[in-house]
Amino acid sequence: MSEPFDWADHRVLVTGGLGFLGRAVCAALGARNAGTVVAPSSAEYDLRDPDQVASMYADAQPDLVIHLAARVGGIGANQARPAELYVDNLLMGTYVIEESRRRETPKTVLVGTVCSYPKEPPVPFKEESLWNGYPEETNAPYGIAKLAHLVHAQSNRTQYGQNCVYLIPTNLYGPGDNFNPASSHVVPALIKKCVEAKEAGSDHIEVWGTGTASREFLYVDDAAEGIVLSAERYDGADPINLGADNELPIKDLVELIVAAVGFDGEIRWDSSKPDGQPRRRVDVSRAVEYVGFRAHTRFEDGLRNTVDWFLNRDVCAPG
Repeated sequence: MSEPFDWADHRVLVTGGLGFLGRAVCAALGARNAGTVVAPSSAEYDLRDPDQVASMYADAQPDLVIHLAARVGGIGANQARPAELYVDNLLMGTYVIEESRRRETPKTVLVGTVCSYPKEPPVPFKEESLWNGYPEETNAPYGIAKLAHLVHAQSNRTQYGQNCVYLIPTNLYGPGDNFNPASSHVVPALIKKCVEAKEAGSDHIEVWGTGTASREFLYVDDAAEGIVLSAERYDGADPINLGADNELPIKDLVELIVAAVGFDGEIRWDSSKPDGQPRRRVDVSRAVEYVGFRAHTRFEDGLRNTVDWFLNRDVCAPG
């Protein structure tokens, strides 16, 4: 933006604001003294219903929307519920974009997924590679649903002049993550597995795949900072990756988590289960150039914070 961005003047609607990433984004907005931040729950408004989306906008009266609400899960959830993940995510984003257009909301920030990239694009993934192939099969329904929002946003920008920006964070982790084994991603799933194995005195853990796949992990507070900076500074049509500029083999990830938890048993790999996408690391040059974003949290530090949060979650929970 050409003029300085004054958060105190803004009413910000954060869909999914009570979720893992949403809480971090709301904290970042609070640190900037945003004028009003509205973060409704899914129980208040079902974003798969256009009438309820309209009601949410009527109640919140936002001039900036940050759309984070999503149905997500790891490989198991993607395999078990592909239709739900496709339809629910497609509808939520579609109705948010359209209601922003209908009300002429000045700006809408859409948060996509690294799962939208083709199965094996050149590494690191450049945003131009999004259309160069089909996503990895276990992630494809979710990834394509989110990618449709980019098409929608760019089409509306061309036809109506709507200001929607689109961000693509890589794999997130951090305190407050989802540790439900039925829907969690790799870092929280492995932390929970190792902690429970240690507490039970088990002599081994079993891990899906071969360990040869790699992932890039972005600490949730860094991701929130990238999103808020983009809301402040970016108004373009091109998607922007948000990443940590690193890549970690799953085998090394498991060893780091085992050490952080203090589990000393055997690691057994179940190669009958899928590895998912072979490699994952995004090119962050657009984020640096367009919004001045760089991740600052070392993975070892972020992992320690996440393990500590999980171990103390019952102590810290309100009584």
